[in-house]
Amino acid sequence: MFGALGENVNYSEQYVLGVPASHLDEKVFSQDEFFLKEAPFISSLIKNPNHIGCHTLNESESYFKGTQEIEKELIELCATDILKGDFDKQDGYVASGGTEANLQAIWIYRNYFMKKHGADRNEICILCSEDSHYSMDKGANVFVLDICKVPVDIDSREITLEGVTQTVRVAKENGKKYFIVISNMMTTMFGSVDYVDHYVDALTDLNCEFKIHIDGAFGGFYYPFSEELSTLTFQNPNITSFTLDAHKMAQAPYGTGIFLIRKGFMAYANTEQASYVAGEDYTLIGSRSGANAIAVWMILMKHGPFGWQEKIFVLQKRAAWMCDQLVKLNIDFYRHHASNIITIRSKHIDEKIAQEYGLVPDNHHDPKWYKIVVMDHVNIEKLIPLIETIKERTE
Repeated sequence: MFGALGENVNYSEQYVLGVPASHLDEKVFSQDEFFLKEAPFISSLIKNPNHIGCHTLNESESYFKGTQEIEKELIELCATDILKGDFDKQDGYVASGGTEANLQAIWIYRNYFMKKHGADRNEICILCSEDSHYSMDKGANVFVLDICKVPVDIDSREITLEGVTQTVRVAKENGKKYFIVISNMMTTMFGSVDYVDHYVDALTDLNCEFKIHIDGAFGGFYYPFSEELSTLTFQNPNITSFTLDAHKMAQAPYGTGIFLIRKGFMAYANTEQASYVAGEDYTLIGSRSGANAIAVWMILMKHGPFGWQEKIFVLQKRAAWMCDQLVKLNIDFYRHHASNIITIRSKHIDEKIAQEYGLVPDNHHDPKWYKIVVMDHVNIEKLIPLIETIKERTE
C-alpha cells in the first residue's frame, strides 16, 4: 500500500502548481510520520489521492497512478473472483455508494438506447420489482424516465413470469420499447433475490430491447458466497452490469459502492467536456477519494477468498439459528435461504421492541415488517434477549 502511495504525487517535495488539490490540512490532520508509518489507510486519507475518471479504461491522471492501480486491481478482483467474469473484460470504479452505482447503470443504458438504437427518451423505461431500492425511483427522476414496477408475492417476495409479462405489456401499450431492467441480488428490506430469467423470458417473448443491471448493493459481497448455484454472474450473457456496496457486508467506510460493467459500455457515459482531466470522465461523481478504494482492497486482501467464505458461513449459521427460534414461537417471518436478513411481520413487534433492539421497519409511518440484519456484531448473545422479549409479549 505504501508502495502505491509512493508512486503518487508528493505535494511537499514536488512542483505541483496547477492541480487544485493538496494533502489534507496539516493544521487539522496530523501528518506525523511515526503515527502514519503503521497506518496505510489513514496515510491514504492524509495523502488525499483523487481517483477522478475510470481507470480500467485508457489514460488517467498520472499524479495518482500508484493508488489508481490498486483500484484497478480491486475492480478486477470483484469482477472475476466474485462475479466470475473473464479477465480484463469488465470496466468499473468505486462509486460513492450503491445509489450512485445504480444511477450510473441507468445513465449508461439510457444513452445506449438513444445513441445505438435512436430511441426517443419517452420510449425508454426502468423495469424493476416493487421491492427494489428507492434509488430506482431516484434514477427515474434524475434521468427523466418512466418506471414500471413488477408486483411481488406478499409471502415469497418473488416476482413471477406472469407479473413481468403483464407489466411489460402495459408498458408497451404506453409506448415503451426499450427497457432498463434492474434485478435484485438481495433486496434491502427482505434480502430477496429476483429470478432474472423471468425478465429475460418475458422481454424476449414480447420482442423488446433490454439491458439488465443487477443491484447487488446489499448482496454483492454476500450472495455469491452463500448461493453456490447463483446465475447472477458475468457468466450469464443476459447480464451486463452490477452494483456492489462494500460499506454494507464488507464493513468498509461509507462511500464505497462499486460499479462493474462489461467492456464497451462505459463510453456511453463519457463527458468529453472534461477536457482538462487526463482520460476525460466517465463517472457520475467525478472527483472521488482514492482512500475509499484502498480501504476495500485492504479488507479483501486481509480476508482472502477462504476467510471471506468462512465469514459468510458463520453469518448464515447465525441467521438459521434465529429462524429456528422464531419458528418455535410461531412468529411469521421471511428469509431467503441464502440471505442474512430476517424480516418479521409487524403484528409480532410493537414499537417499543423495535426501538429497544434497533429493528428497521419497511415504512416508518405504517410498518408491516421489521427486519434483523445478521452482521458481524449481531451475534447469538445479542439475539437471545430479543427472542426472550418476544416470548414474554406472546405468552
